[in-house]
Amino acid sequence: MLRILAILVMAIALVGCGKTVGDRAVSGGAIGAATGAAGAAIIGGNVGAGALLGGATGAALGAVTDEEDIDLGRPWWR
Repeated sequence: MLRILAILVMAIALVGCGKTVGDRAVSGGAIGAATGAAGAAIIGGNVGAGALLGGATGAALGAVTDEEDIDLGRPWWR
């Protein structure tokens, strides 16, 4: 449970780059997947599962945030 909590905290801290809901979901998913994989590797967990959990969490959190909540600027793919 501690591993999941650590991954979620990292994903929440980094989610939400972009102007539209889709942008924030995509960037949140990418950032969450990278964070989840890194967190799992650090704590000795399954890296694939960490990436999957982090990506899903990041995408969900990115989709529900407003532009005013977190604005890290224009996404790199635009």
